[in-house]
Amino acid sequence: MGKQKKRRADKVIHVDFGSMGRKSASTLSSDDPSLIAGLPPLPDRREPVTDLFSGSEVCQLLNLTRGRLRSLDRTGVVCPSGRRLGRRAYTFPDIIALRTASQLLGQRVRLRDVARAVVALRAALPKVTRPLSELRVVSDGKKVVVRSQDGTFEPSTGQMMLDFGVGSLRDDVVRVLRPSVGKSRQKSAYDLYVQASQLDEAPASFEQAEALYRQALELDPYLAIAYTNLGNICFRRHDDVSAEAMYRRALEIDPGQSEAHYNLGYVTLERGDPATSVKYFLAAISADPTFADAYFNLAMAYEHLGEVHKARPYWKKYVDLEPHGTWAEIARKHL
Repeated sequence: MGKQKKRRADKVIHVDFGSMGRKSASTLSSDDPSLIAGLPPLPDRREPVTDLFSGSEVCQLLNLTRGRLRSLDRTGVVCPSGRRLGRRAYTFPDIIALRTASQLLGQRVRLRDVARAVVALRAALPKVTRPLSELRVVSDGKKVVVRSQDGTFEPSTGQMMLDFGVGSLRDDVVRVLRPSVGKSRQKSAYDLYVQASQLDEAPASFEQAEALYRQALELDPYLAIAYTNLGNICFRRHDDVSAEAMYRRALEIDPGQSEAHYNLGYVTLERGDPATSVKYFLAAISADPTFADAYFNLAMAYEHLGEVHKARPYWKKYVDLEPHGTWAEIARKHL
């Protein structure tokens, strides 16, 4: 096994573009995202419903004063239900509830009735399976009704005072708060990634690096290189299942990332599945024809399969790329 065994702890590929700039990522939807165990589906880049928002952003969007927002939080009518970078943050359903509460209060509805209406709204929203663009929220001041093409939830009575489309609220979020798909957030995420990449080689700083990578991914879930390096941390902790999930997520975002292909090949080769590892090493080489380690381990995989004739050209290619050192000598012995 030679090099494969040697590399167990320290030679998964570490992706560090800090000195070269950010690698561009293309998007590829997985045929079966459920295969990426333990990771949530990737949000639509254009869809804010999975995003998180600060109090300042909510005030800007809904034209609320900070005092009114704090009051609704303090009284428990609408409280931020998410967390971003360790701080409380508002989710898109929170914004729906806030807009409902704000408009009802503007109609001089009593606070306790507003609170009752918001509770009804929150109870109704999880039942909705149609796209948000098809929803409408209506209220008579005491009951809230959510209407969609699937039907009406929480039957209404009386004259409707409140009537707004949730789809229009989503469009407002994009227009007011996310007009450039969060370029400043992408930069902040990358800065966190660079910090983490300086800490993820030493076991003593694994936890700190992992926290920074996860903060980066909260800001930019499409930062593929952060998933790859998170996978490396998992691998070094001997958690191959989580490592594989991270590498697959990286490839779901950037199918041309050679490092994630290589690392999947290495994990499967060590697991005793050289046939599967071959396709990953070939993909790594296709993405980066100068990837010497991929040639070495591809040759190793063919050796394990008993296909020595297929291994030989890859041993030779490794020697061509890395003519000096211990591993070059091992490769020459196979020629």
